[in-house]
Amino acid sequence: MAVRKINNKQLGELLLDQGIISQDHLDQALSLQRDKGGLIGEILVELGYVKEDDIAQSLTAQYGFPYLSLGNYDISPEITGIVPCMLARQYLLVPIDKIGNNLTLAMSNPLNMQAIDDVELLSGCSVQAFVSTSSDIKRAIEKYYKNKE
Repeated sequence: MAVRKINNKQLGELLLDQGIISQDHLDQALSLQRDKGGLIGEILVELGYVKEDDIAQSLTAQYGFPYLSLGNYDISPEITGIVPCMLARQYLLVPIDKIGNNLTLAMSNPLNMQAIDDVELLSGCSVQAFVSTSSDIKRAIEKYYKNKE
């Protein structure tokens, strides 16, 4: 297993601590999440409280996750075959590369330890997480998983 910084904060708490959102914004987003499900970062973006780039920059600055723009990235079918489409969509992540037993993922929320644990268990690899925007990841999922559902 890869060594990770110990982190018990959720994305909403991080954005609150950094003054990007207010407690009221977080409460509204959490209420919507309880009612309808979904990812807290996406809910905050839909409500207009944050931009995707705010989330990515905040994760990069606070935890040192490297940022990766997926726009010009070309991912091989062998790599996307490591993570099933259902898992990629559920956690909003996409595998980028694999070197030895290390799998690189682009994630909209690399603080989601459940997602990382699930990918590690399924793939038998150690995961290294990069931050990317939800839009970039959705476009990559559409592009690389379109015939794999």
